[in-house]
Amino acid sequence: MTAMMISHAFLQDYWWLIISLLAGLLVFLMFVQGGQSFIFSLPRNEMQRTMIVNSLGRKWEFTFTTLVTFGGAFFASFPLFYATSFGGAYWVWMAILFSFIIQAVAYEFRSKPSNIFGTRVFDAFLFINGCLGPLLIGTAVATFFTGSDFSLDLFNSVTWGSGWHGLEALLNPVNPILGLAVLFLARVLGLMFLYNTIDDEELGRAISKALIRNAIPFLVFFLSFIALLLAGKGFMADASTGEIALVKYHYLNNLLGNTLTLVLLLGGVVLVLVSLYLGIIRRSRKAIWYAGAGTVPVVMALFFLAGYGDTAFYPSSTDIQSSLTIANASSSHFTLKTMMYVSFAIPFVVAYIWYAWRSITRTRISAEEMKGEEHLY
Repeated sequence: MTAMMISHAFLQDYWWLIISLLAGLLVFLMFVQGGQSFIFSLPRNEMQRTMIVNSLGRKWEFTFTTLVTFGGAFFASFPLFYATSFGGAYWVWMAILFSFIIQAVAYEFRSKPSNIFGTRVFDAFLFINGCLGPLLIGTAVATFFTGSDFSLDLFNSVTWGSGWHGLEALLNPVNPILGLAVLFLARVLGLMFLYNTIDDEELGRAISKALIRNAIPFLVFFLSFIALLLAGKGFMADASTGEIALVKYHYLNNLLGNTLTLVLLLGGVVLVLVSLYLGIIRRSRKAIWYAGAGTVPVVMALFFLAGYGDTAFYPSSTDIQSSLTIANASSSHFTLKTMMYVSFAIPFVVAYIWYAWRSITRTRISAEEMKGEEHLY
């Protein structure tokens, strides 16, 4: 395929695929946030807390880097969304950013000799990021299906209808349902990761009990959101005119009409259920890998439902015709094509990340290792 044969529509679809993949990887990597949310409730002593923090601390940069990459890719490929959402719903994005900033500060200074605040202050920072980050990210993504309070003029200047600038999304009961689903998913993933990487029998028993308590609300919130999504109305964009209309069962029809999306969703759900069986019933350390292999395709399927199939991925609840689609919100043909060539380096980056990951987690963390470790988080 030559450069002349690559259409603008193909490039738009290609970059929505990349965005969806990055979103899936980000949600999986939020096991770091999920693990942090147990920093006060899970450990029975200070050594166990140290093991938890250091197990997660060796991976927190992967999550942060993926978040930045996701935001950068979204900005470059769909700048009108970036300008609309970050220019109007800035309080919710600032809250998300703040929670990740204090996470970075906590890992950097928690165990420094010059720490005058004590470890508990920075533990509180990690806890806040662990709860607030997944909850707000999930709530923000839910607006891809429920709509946001904005309108655009002829020059694409955004006007936000609420003075809360994005935080009003919490008042729509459907949005926090997905936010809570992402939060409890992150907690489940965090528990599975800790069980995989820490060698401590007492902590392992506590993790198994906590896994049951968090798997149930995750399934309830996730299945509730899926049911509301498929049974409700969707923001459909006319393929020829671009006019947006609310259509009953649009997301359901979109799902049934796209075999790949259906396979990703169902296959991912099955893998997550298998991981819960392995983690709860079999107490297998491999549960995290099945959960990760299921989480990524499920998130990708949700993004496919939001962007593909003549759908507005960022709908407006104020002025429906201001809603954004991958067709009207994307960068130019030249920009998308140039970035596509750059994206071919992604497999090499992934290979390096996998190599670094394996090197860091070659052996499980133990109390003996923590006592002799010179660099502690």
